[in-house]
Amino acid sequence: MLDLPRELIRHALQEDGAQADITTLCTVPAEQTAGASIIARQAGVIAGLHIAAATFRELDPQVSVELLVEDGAVVQAGQVVAHISGPARLLLSAERVALNFLGHLSGIATVTARCVQAIEGTKARILDTRKTTPGLRSLEKEAVRLGGGRNHRFNLSDGVLIKDNHIKAAGGIAQAVTLARHLAPHLLKIEVECETLAEVQEALEAGADVILLDNMPVETMRSAVELVRHVAPKVLIEASGSIGTNAAKLAAVAATGVDFISLGAITHSAPNFDVSLEFA
Repeated sequence: MLDLPRELIRHALQEDGAQADITTLCTVPAEQTAGASIIARQAGVIAGLHIAAATFRELDPQVSVELLVEDGAVVQAGQVVAHISGPARLLLSAERVALNFLGHLSGIATVTARCVQAIEGTKARILDTRKTTPGLRSLEKEAVRLGGGRNHRFNLSDGVLIKDNHIKAAGGIAQAVTLARHLAPHLLKIEVECETLAEVQEALEAGADVILLDNMPVETMRSAVELVRHVAPKVLIEASGSIGTNAAKLAAVAATGVDFISLGAITHSAPNFDVSLEFA
């Protein structure tokens, strides 16, 4: 589990006005205590329970939180995933922020798990991308892992990924790879984005370590995989671009023999997971 992002939690509570919840202050006595349950309203993979718990505790460190499942657990609709008890005002004022974290992260974990399931039995692995919510990248990438996916670069310093604009700025694929090989740390792999078979051939000749097949039709992708396996069997192959989370499309891409399928959709377009908090 990642270190809890206390500053992020504080900011979210401040944004929601949790310390000045006028409805709760008007209707709930200060001395009233309550117990509540967090309930999954759909089947899926839970992620963000520890963040939700920390959100309640941010308002009162003495609040009691009992997690009935761990992050990464598969749950069913109607399943209680946590019990919480403490001042009733606190539970009400922190409720929305806690559930926002939990619903968003569980949505990512759930859609990731479905994508992983769609390519089960193939060599391909599901990767995320840097298409994340600003400020939430660590949490979203952890949710991907909890759903069975793997992380691509966490940030721009984690690896060399030469894309179309880098190629244009450098004067070509060969020039870009040569410059990267000369200046980048020797332990970093060099990946080149390719949109055509001709670009794949050029990237292989330049000595790329990883070939990214970008926005290729499945048939062209299959030909590209055959080319790479024939010319440089140890080079890794990643498919990306407009693939989405459709199970049939994912299975077709995986069947081409690629090593990785990277999906921005699992973080930027994951549906919110339905969870609720109910007082006893």
